[in-house]
Amino acid sequence: MRRFSRTARGLWVVCAGLLLLGSLSAAARSGGATGMVKETTERMLSALTQQRSEIERNPARIYELVNKILVPRFDFEEITREAVGEYWPKASESQKRALIRGFREMLIRTYAKALLNYSGQEIRYLSENPGRSTTVVFARVREPGAKDPILIKYKLHKRGGSWKVYDVIIDGISLVLNYRGNFKSQIGRQGIDETIRILND
Repeated sequence: MRRFSRTARGLWVVCAGLLLLGSLSAAARSGGATGMVKETTERMLSALTQQRSEIERNPARIYELVNKILVPRFDFEEITREAVGEYWPKASESQKRALIRGFREMLIRTYAKALLNYSGQEIRYLSENPGRSTTVVFARVREPGAKDPILIKYKLHKRGGSWKVYDVIIDGISLVLNYRGNFKSQIGRQGIDETIRILND
């Protein structure tokens, strides 16, 4: 979706890419939501290691791995609903399905490209603040050569008995709220159907 901001795309690259490519601290070895992050990390790293040669020959293979390992860990319906914001109730059921599908695929494409160019960012999962049906996992990311770390909060909730990410806040900037501004501007100018078309570009 070329008309969406680079900042919004950059947030997704950081939050999704580093969710799976982190260097886990002791906190991440616990159960619950943080344990889910650890398990996802191990699966992704194992797949990348085992299939590196195949991925180099056929970069499209990375999309299959993302769909298999990453996608089930995110609640794309909730992410899309919250990002679309005030326009969500105005969308028809078919438009809602198309928005979810298009937004999910755009994020997956962005993430997969970032994963192919991963450059060694280090992430440490610090703690978890659990609630009854929601939880927040706190993490710290350090870019290679950077002096100060980036603070990240992963917001998760229980869906179907599993923890799923529904927002990520990076240095106080919410992935969902960042995209909400983009959706509001795009739909306000050109409508829902054109926004769906752009998502699928």
